[in-house]
Amino acid sequence: MSAVHTGPSPVQNVASGDIPRKDMAVIWVLLTAAFVAILNETTMGMAIPHLITDLGITPIAAQWVTSAFMLTMAVVIPTTGFLLRRFTTRQMFLGALTLFSAGTVVAAVATGFPMLLVARIVQASGTAIMMPLLMTTLMNVVPPASRGRMMGRVSVVMSLAPAIGPTMSGFLLDTFGWRSIFVVVLPIALVAMFIGWRWLTNVGETTRAPIDVLSVILSAFGFGGLVFGLSQIGGLGKGQSWAPLAIALAVGVVGLVVFLWRQVALQKKDDALLDLRIFKSKGFSLSMTQMFLLSLAFFGSITVIPLFLQDALLLPTMNAGLVVLPGALAMGLLGPVIGRIYDKHGTRVLLIPGSILAAAMLWMYTTLTVGTSVWLVLVMQTLLSIGLALSFTPLFTASLASLTPRFYSYGSAMIGTIQQVAGAAGIAVMMAAFTAVAAAGGGTEEPTAVAAATRTAVAIGAVIATITIAGAFVIRKPEDDSEQAPAHAGH
Repeated sequence: MSAVHTGPSPVQNVASGDIPRKDMAVIWVLLTAAFVAILNETTMGMAIPHLITDLGITPIAAQWVTSAFMLTMAVVIPTTGFLLRRFTTRQMFLGALTLFSAGTVVAAVATGFPMLLVARIVQASGTAIMMPLLMTTLMNVVPPASRGRMMGRVSVVMSLAPAIGPTMSGFLLDTFGWRSIFVVVLPIALVAMFIGWRWLTNVGETTRAPIDVLSVILSAFGFGGLVFGLSQIGGLGKGQSWAPLAIALAVGVVGLVVFLWRQVALQKKDDALLDLRIFKSKGFSLSMTQMFLLSLAFFGSITVIPLFLQDALLLPTMNAGLVVLPGALAMGLLGPVIGRIYDKHGTRVLLIPGSILAAAMLWMYTTLTVGTSVWLVLVMQTLLSIGLALSFTPLFTASLASLTPRFYSYGSAMIGTIQQVAGAAGIAVMMAAFTAVAAAGGGTEEPTAVAAATRTAVAIGAVIATITIAGAFVIRKPEDDSEQAPAHAGH
């Protein structure tokens, strides 16, 4: 091991929770870069109709602009645990923003669909590194007494960027065209990269362990196959063949099983690409189970609700976006407040009301009809977002705090991986239910059929969210539970 830590030890300043200015500068640079990366990730969905017209491609081809991004994220994120231990903070940050910026430049000048697709894959490679890098760095430099507050700022980034992305995208598309999305994002990324190059310092430790190429390949087939296969489920009701789905899921399952087996073998020598000893921590395992279930319910539901607003309540696209905007803003702005509550009072005071509120709102969604007031949907969506905000911030913090510092990078990588897989699964299952019920009722052109399809799909999310209420009672802040103390985790 070669130490490159330049800030205080994670155990320093525990009582006061003070964070040196140099370490705060590191965190702010990483927060800015992560915000830009996530903002970019959420802007292209609305651009698909424009791409179809401007590039002369089919809707299926255009969808790959977002699908390829998602697949690349699913493949790269599991490798970040190893990469964050192998390379320094500066190397990873500059590498991630170089990839992101290069992809953005190529996308802005793309002369055709293949060039744009390659650009999105390069962008996604950089984006996939940013959130694990941010969370790992935060855990290394922030003392336990302040981790909830700082992780709350991560929640702001993760919530506000997706909220702003579609609105910004809609304005730019209507005014300047799809290339302007990349033109606007690029300068912000370059400024963040310059600031990081000048002032970012290294934190944590590095190792000289060689990367296992076979693990990378198995990870790509395993996680990539699962995410791709799950993304195809929603198309079955539209006459799509089941063969690509079955093949992708089979490849994904086999690849994942072999990948996990190889990691168990490699971790005995500390050479694993994704060290699974993180699951020896009870706190981490419980938090990841809770996060998986919440992500299943959350991502599936936020995909279905806009369809209800547009096709059942017949709202214009922009108005439908405005209905879900207050919830996203509330989720982000409450992050630091929730983080402070976590630091003072632990997890249960947040997780229990959060899981109950989220489940209650999803059950209320099962009563939606074509006569439901738009204002009622807005209130329900906002309360659902608040319930999820009460859950995600303490889960992020408690899960990583349950590990020893050497496992922070692997824990961060696992959080991102679980969110990607759970999100894809939630969207797949709920969209499949939505499509089947809507088709049986006359198709998405029939508002009553869309309402019935929404009730069925969201009921799945409500059942899953109800299960998380039990989990909220058993997850605790590691410092409050000797059985989950970080000193015992990951061994």
